[in-house]
Amino acid sequence: MEQIDHLKSALLILEYLDLPRAQRNERSAFCLLALLNLTPDKTWTLAESPLMGITPMMDFCREHYGKNYAPNTRETFRRQTIHQFRDAGIVTYNPDQPDRPVNSPAAVYQISSEALTLLKTYGTPLWDSALAHYHSIQESLVAKYAKARNQKLVPIQIADGLKIEISPGVHSDLIKAIVDDFAPRYAPDGVLIYIGDTGEKWGYFDLT
Repeated sequence: MEQIDHLKSALLILEYLDLPRAQRNERSAFCLLALLNLTPDKTWTLAESPLMGITPMMDFCREHYGKNYAPNTRETFRRQTIHQFRDAGIVTYNPDQPDRPVNSPAAVYQISSEALTLLKTYGTPLWDSALAHYHSIQESLVAKYAKARNQKLVPIQIADGLKIEISPGVHSDLIKAIVDDFAPRYAPDGVLIYIGDTGEKWGYFDLT
């Protein structure tokens, strides 16, 4: 019964945290349990904050809750649950190495310290006050983690007075060197048309 209670509780918590309706589902609930390393034998007060990639999250669901997700659903986990968790300030992205490339297979996520503090009170008399406090800081929390992500972007001067920022990584550093250093020296009359970004895909595209 405890396994069922954890899933039901996680679903309720997603509502308490005001996640969009599209993320209030079993997949997102299991992701939350995985990020907390909350196995069926633990109470919420024993929640943890391990570094965890998408595949280990899926492995956790299978090993501890008997929920088997196909390997081809990995992108669904990332784009339809974890991205929204990150945008809401519930998880942090690559806290161990913030400049890790977006497409790195070593990418990891971790429950934010603020969310962990809150969730460890679930089922205790402290929950209501802790939830109220969390909501009072949620907007600043989202801004805090968004600022931390943006500080890792690679700036590129693409024209006089015009600059873009792309996701961190060796590929982006190479693009920056080509645009900032190589092009002015060896293609001074060249026109920049397109820059691909591993994060946004379309870093820059001149349609004129």
